Amino acid sequence: MDRTAQLTARVTEREIAYDPPAAYTSLHVRAAGVLEASWTGSSTVPSRSLYPHQWSWDSAFIAIGLRHLSPLRAQTELETLLAAQWGDGRVPHIVFNPSVPLDAYFPSPDFWRSSTAGRAAGAPRTVQTSGIVQPPVHALAAWLVHCADPGLSRARGFLAGVYPRLAAWHRYLLHRRDLGGGGLVSVVHPWEQGMDNSPCWDAPLARVTPAPARSFRRADLDHGAAEDRPTDLDYGRYVRLAADYRDAGYADGADRGAARRASVEGGGGRRADEFAVEDPAFNALLIASEHALARIAGELGAPGTARHARAERLTAALVDRLWDPGSGMFLCRDLRGGGLVPERSVSGLVPLLLPGLPRDLVATLVRTLGGPHFGLGSDTRLVPSYDLLGEAFDPHRYWRGPAWFNTSWLLERGLRTHGDRERADALREAVLSLAGATDFAEYVDPYTGEACGATGFGWTAALALDLLHQPVGNGVSPTGPGTFDRSDKGGDRA
Repeated sequence: MDRTAQLTARVTEREIAYDPPAAYTSLHVRAAGVLEASWTGSSTVPSRSLYPHQWSWDSAFIAIGLRHLSPLRAQTELETLLAAQWGDGRVPHIVFNPSVPLDAYFPSPDFWRSSTAGRAAGAPRTVQTSGIVQPPVHALAAWLVHCADPGLSRARGFLAGVYPRLAAWHRYLLHRRDLGGGGLVSVVHPWEQGMDNSPCWDAPLARVTPAPARSFRRADLDHGAAEDRPTDLDYGRYVRLAADYRDAGYADGADRGAARRASVEGGGGRRADEFAVEDPAFNALLIASEHALARIAGELGAPGTARHARAERLTAALVDRLWDPGSGMFLCRDLRGGGLVPERSVSGLVPLLLPGLPRDLVATLVRTLGGPHFGLGSDTRLVPSYDLLGEAFDPHRYWRGPAWFNTSWLLERGLRTHGDRERADALREAVLSLAGATDFAEYVDPYTGEACGATGFGWTAALALDLLHQPVGNGVSPTGPGTFDRSDKGGDRA
């Protein structure tokens, strides 16, 4: 039996509610093949060449797609990631595979030194990780994975196992990362937000003295064109920020301030907290996951009313602190530079995912999405990562203009959540068409659909699978049965 036949048989063995049009059968098998080829036995790498370890939000998105092929593997994906959680609750953005050579990716484990530099924060001793985080999509992913096969989930105790870890993850973010004091979570490195090279970071990063170019080697340039990747100057600033955070013991909040003062008094001289930004997408994904945690609590017999209420408070804080009427969207807030960052990026559209947004804001976001700054449905097929009219726009350079499949997936969910089925269906079709045409590219030129970055990319294949399993015109909440339902009664055990 050839490889395609094997994959088709494996998909057929899994009894799932999936009856695709004939045109999508090949896409389904090809996407399944990408995930099969990237499976390590316990997790999925985003890209065998460029990203050979386990990445945090990649694994969440990949699990969402894997649930349609193997709910067991989807559960294992999340369990593997959460097994590397730190004692303070943070979920690291990379879990390193010890069988991968150190020079295959930078920053490598010997840069992060998690087990030593992160000891006070409870870094695990048996596995090497990074010390920063990524957007908290995990509870949402866990709920969707559970819903794919509730019987298997209950038999394995999947939700009971991951719930305490997910609750601790959210506590870490809400209590240790509220650096602005307004209730929202801050990122302390551009890599944490996931949109690494966004022009939104240019002004906050300008305060950071870059690490010398000779102090690191960029493994990413071995696999990607330099003109599509961050510049050496930006990369030097990323390295400096990460090194300073490491040297401060990966401390946050008041502890981080104390670590910084000790460093300065000891002659270190550099601030360990130069970069602190409240980002709309990061916080919107936390809110969506709070709603999902409420449903998980309910499944485990603990009412989730308090979590739904917390999600609503966070939504109000998001609107209060990051909504900019003049831009018609949410903007980042630079806590060290003061005020909102006047750059339009896809991050400011992602809160469309939330059901609790005021209707007038939803209408404005949809107009902005289709307007001249993002051009969806007229000039662009997928949602560009940055303002088409912005001075820094580049259709090929990492997060400075190209369209990514995960953000378009989130916005398809947002449009569907608010009943805009026509636009949601059109975006769904565009994602599926371009995923197949580009061999599941990492990202694409938003105008032409030209493939950029790696091909055979994990979350592109996974999210295409998820959209293939979604009936067109479905008006049910796309985040899973009851994700945003307020039927829970009583308190919360979180």
